[in-house]
Amino acid sequence: MSIYTVHEPPLRPAESFPDPERFVFVRDGFSIWAFLVAALWMLWHRMWVVLAIYLAVAAGLQAATRYGSVPGSIITVAELLISLLIGLEASTLRRFTLWRRGWRNVGVVSGQDEEDAERRFFAAWADDASGQGPERPAGGASPRVPPLPRMSPSTDVIGLFPQPGANV
Repeated sequence: MSIYTVHEPPLRPAESFPDPERFVFVRDGFSIWAFLVAALWMLWHRMWVVLAIYLAVAAGLQAATRYGSVPGSIITVAELLISLLIGLEASTLRRFTLWRRGWRNVGVVSGQDEEDAERRFFAAWADDASGQGPERPAGGASPRVPPLPRMSPSTDVIGLFPQPGANV
C-alpha cells in the first residue's frame, strides 16, 4: 500500500470552495522517473526553482571537470548520487513546490494506487462535510480528513528495561 499526501489548491477568484478535481495526491517514496530523467521530470511537474538549483549544481560539476583537476569518474559518481537523491526526495520536492504556490497539505491517505487513495480521501471528506464524521474546524474552515490519532505519553519504558527505575 502506498502513502499519499493530499494538497488543496488555493481558491480561484470565483470559487468559494476548492474544486475537488484540482486536488493533488503526492505519493511518498522513490520516483524512478525523477532518478532517470531528473530535468525532464522537474519540467513535467513545473518545478522551476528546483530545476534551476539542479542545473546550477550540474553546471558546477561540469565546470569542476573542465577547469579543475577533478577526475571524470568522481564527477560521474557525484552525478549518480545526485540523481539518487532526487529520486529519493522527489515527493518532498513536489510538496515543497506546491507549498510555495500556496497549496495546503490537508491530509494523508493510503491506498493500493492513486485512484484508491482518492476514493478513500473523498469518501472521508464527504462524510465529514455531511456531518457524519468528526466536527468541522471552527472559523468556517473547509472540511478535512480527521487527523491521525496521537499516542498518549506513557510512563512505561520501551526497550531493554521492563519498568522505569528497575535495578539492572
